Amino acid sequence: MESSENIDESWDCTPEEWNDWQWQLENSITNVEELQEHFDLSDQQAQEIEEATNIFPMSITPYYASLIDFDSEYCPIRLQSIPQKSELEESAYEMSDPLHEEEDSPVPGLTHRYPDRVLLLVTNKCSMFCRHCTRKRKVGDSQQKVDLEQIKTGIEYIKDNPQIRDVLLSGGDPLLLDLDVLEEIIVELKEISHVDVVRIGSRVPVVLPQRIDDELISMLKKYSPIWINTHFNHKKELTTTAKKALDRLADNGFPLGNQTVLLRNVNDCPLVMKELMHELVKNRIRPYYLYQCDLSRGIEHFRTSISAGIEIMESLIGHTSGFAVPRYVVDAPGGGGKIPVTPNYVVSSSRQKTVLRNYEGNIVVYTEPEIKSDECPEECNVCTEIEEKADNGETVEPQGVQKLLSEENDEISL
Repeated sequence: MESSENIDESWDCTPEEWNDWQWQLENSITNVEELQEHFDLSDQQAQEIEEATNIFPMSITPYYASLIDFDSEYCPIRLQSIPQKSELEESAYEMSDPLHEEEDSPVPGLTHRYPDRVLLLVTNKCSMFCRHCTRKRKVGDSQQKVDLEQIKTGIEYIKDNPQIRDVLLSGGDPLLLDLDVLEEIIVELKEISHVDVVRIGSRVPVVLPQRIDDELISMLKKYSPIWINTHFNHKKELTTTAKKALDRLADNGFPLGNQTVLLRNVNDCPLVMKELMHELVKNRIRPYYLYQCDLSRGIEHFRTSISAGIEIMESLIGHTSGFAVPRYVVDAPGGGGKIPVTPNYVVSSSRQKTVLRNYEGNIVVYTEPEIKSDECPEECNVCTEIEEKADNGETVEPQGVQKLLSEENDEISL
């Protein structure tokens, strides 16, 4: 990991301690007094930070804190880690659970919103309390602890629902679990015949890259493939240490994706976002989602307009490699799920032609094919096989717009 000359001198520690992820956690900054040991704060700054911390707790690893430029009001690391007075400003639109995760939980700690995949909360412990976290209501709350019994209940629910093929482990941060507990969870999921994909959502590579050690890699590698979704929001977070952690994951065959949150004054600039996307793909991370900031309590100051996100997408689509372009989504309030939002490239269409515009603004026409029949070939038996699987409880009926499009459907609205 980092060499000793990269250790922040305000921490009295050895290189071995600095590179020990458990030392990093044990020495996390959790109050204003500890923050003042490493940064020169004015009395007003200290008071405002303390006021915010009383409502939304603070926890910053020494490693991530060492990246803060406290002289810059808009340092992206500072904005994501240091509590602000603006977190206490209430908005009429804020909600404690904007995504209705609680209402979409058939059993505690499991969210089942989409037909074939679920999110399983395995811990509420994080290596850092991100100021923009959509689960600020849970993270760091001693009353919100996730125990093994709750996790087992979630796994039993997955076993009983054969349509579930994709499980995302989330929290908190799953990579902070004791390795034997994390391994037990992964083993049980991998033994479920209808579960094809196990994913882990983690900010550890960003704020605690020391955790990506040989012991963790060795355990996870036994159960490959496991998908890892990281959470880099700014190029400054891709340090030498973070890149080495990412190399370890990529070199050992873990597919890497990244979920970026669009944050005002952090990355809501087309140039800043393109820089980040390029840096991600250089380090073998596929940009996955660009999230519109949720309507969670305490993060109003981070939210941008959706038009800002569309402008960023205009700057990416056609202007960089396709695999460097994330999908921009709004996670709909009320549990509506992720809604893709893109610039409008369809100008108009008829049965014969569709008029499109490209990334440069050029207008083109695409002539539609002459299709005499939309019916499937007689030898096609896909629908029959699906019906047989449905009889065995392996799939679910079409939902949403897909249901309206089904020939068997006689409903006229959702």
